[in-house]
Formats: sequence, C-alpha cells, structure tokens
Amino acid sequence: MSQEVIENEKDFTKNWVNSSRFLFYLQVFVVIAFIFGGCYNLYEHRYTGKPDVKVPDNTLYTPKYK
Repeated sequence: MSQEVIENEKDFTKNWVNSSRFLFYLQVFVVIAFIFGGCYNLYEHRYTGKPDVKVPDNTLYTPKYK
C-alpha cells in the first residue's frame, strides 16, 4: 500500500511563484501609498505666500533714524 501525498497547490508558503507575485504587488502598493501620502502631506503643509511682516525702520538696508 502506497499512500499518495496530496499537495495543496494553493498554500502560500509552498508555491513560491504565487507568493513572490503577491509580495511584489504588495511592495508596489506600499511604495505608491507612501508616495501619495508624502505628496498629500506636502500639499497640506505648502507655503501659502509671502506673509506681511512688520520690520522696524532702523533694521532696513537703508535705515531710517528719528
């Protein structure tokens, strides 16, 4: 009596082709998610423009004294 070993072809750890394909697509998804997350963070914290700063007259390039 010889018993046949039935291999499960859908096992993640046994089929390296499917597992490597899954890990590759997972890696691509994570990289794209980080890129979009970084772009969104840069967009949220972007430079909004030149602020109106009050500069004292005595610290100008040509200072104005009283």
